[in-house]
Amino acid sequence: MLLVYFFAVIATLFAGWRVGRRLRYFLHLFQLEGYKPNQYWHWLGGHTGHIVRLSHKIALGVLIVAGGGFFFVDPFWTALVALPAWAIAFASSRLYRSHQAKKPLAYTNRLKRLLGAAVVLTLVPLVAGLVLGARQGSLAGFWFYLIGFFVADFGAPLWVLLAGFVMEPLEAYFRRGFKKQARRRLQEQSDLIVVGITGSYGKTSTKFILAEILRQRFNVLASPASYNTPMGLCLVVNNRLKPEHQVLVLEMGMRYRGDIRELCELAPPDVAVVTSVGVAHLETMGSLDNIAREKGDLLEFMKPGGTAVLNVDDERVAAMAARAPGRVWRVSTEGHADADITASDIRYGPEGASFTARDDTGDEVAFKTKLLGKHNVLNILLGVAVGREMGLRLRQIAHAVARVEPVEHRLQLRREGAVTIIDDAFNANPVGARNAVEILGQFDTGRRVVVTPGMIELGERQDEENRTFGTHIARHVDLAVLIGPQQTRPIQEGLLAEDFPEEQTKVFTSFFDAQDFLKSYLRPGDVVLYENDLPDQYNE
Repeated sequence: MLLVYFFAVIATLFAGWRVGRRLRYFLHLFQLEGYKPNQYWHWLGGHTGHIVRLSHKIALGVLIVAGGGFFFVDPFWTALVALPAWAIAFASSRLYRSHQAKKPLAYTNRLKRLLGAAVVLTLVPLVAGLVLGARQGSLAGFWFYLIGFFVADFGAPLWVLLAGFVMEPLEAYFRRGFKKQARRRLQEQSDLIVVGITGSYGKTSTKFILAEILRQRFNVLASPASYNTPMGLCLVVNNRLKPEHQVLVLEMGMRYRGDIRELCELAPPDVAVVTSVGVAHLETMGSLDNIAREKGDLLEFMKPGGTAVLNVDDERVAAMAARAPGRVWRVSTEGHADADITASDIRYGPEGASFTARDDTGDEVAFKTKLLGKHNVLNILLGVAVGREMGLRLRQIAHAVARVEPVEHRLQLRREGAVTIIDDAFNANPVGARNAVEILGQFDTGRRVVVTPGMIELGERQDEENRTFGTHIARHVDLAVLIGPQQTRPIQEGLLAEDFPEEQTKVFTSFFDAQDFLKSYLRPGDVVLYENDLPDQYNE
């Protein structure tokens, strides 16, 4: 009998360990999906293999066999066989034990509250199994214990989802409090100039360029990284904004209709900058016209009489001028006739770009920048327009632009030993991706390698855009390292369409496997472009 209880303890420890690991795994995924139940549910629907594991099938078989053994054969020998088998089944948890996260689980206060609710829900089947087993009063009671652990483990993704719903009223209460505090702080600083930046791509780079330009004359606070959600803006305003700040530069992101209005109600801009309308978030918005309408809301919900700065090379952005409540600045790298700020004689190289900028007064100044790519010239022009609106001279702005460093993970150039790295991991739009590959093609010091999982959230255009991306890669690189066999299938089709040698395409299931390959493949002089880096929930 002691041997039976020993095996019972071992089985319980293994099952409990697995329940905890599995619960943590799905909490991480819920966090990666922005704590949004609908997005999390959509992810679960596309990843059933992460929900139902081989261990569940083995455990279910053990339960069925053990049920007959406990109640109709010999409880003692059944327990002696079933309990070790149960421990072995749940000792296999490779998915959770070796999960390498590019963005680790962050134990924020919200996550801790969610974890508490999820643990309580997980304990319900465990306690029920223990109670029913105790009532049985014999070795057969172990069968109920096992059922409780099985339900607790198998239901882990459901407990996380239910915990999200249970905690939502409390989280909504906290969000209202954070928003109220942020609005009050902004009202107290009535002289503060708020600059809001939106667009399908270029928001973050434009934000940091603009902040550097305005620091020539003003005390500027720019939201860090990609803090572009309502709660991200609240964190900036409530925790970082000081009375001495004169200008607040905010990045404003969107995925759904109404997102821009919510951000403007929190921090209405005095100056609205729109960089582009592209296919990013086409999956959630449905069409480019819907994306343009939502981005254009930045002009409609800004402060009365505010200033708009528009990229008129994009026809959908140019059309937003009709919604502007005040002055409109138009910028162009294509020589648009109506543009106030233009660039000419644009030259690109591995070290950055140079061009001549012309402002609204007709002044022309030579600019040099460490930033790579044509799209960054446009981002600089958007910053020039805001600088001119706020009284800076073109030559002053040129000095500031020369100091701007590349934004981390956005065409960031660095060295790893004798290998050159172009880190564009945070870029996920077709235009930027093609620009990055063209820049890679300009290097001739060694072999040119691109590492990419392709692009996502492009709706019906996703396969087409990735296929086109594949044809573009074929013209500029020597080796294509693709992450995700299914995700990158359209890229592979594009490569084949251009007769790109199959032996020069390597496909891996994870970024970490690709990294292991590159460690032995790369040699001095090689150049590697990391183009996009999908979140952990997109791992195949």
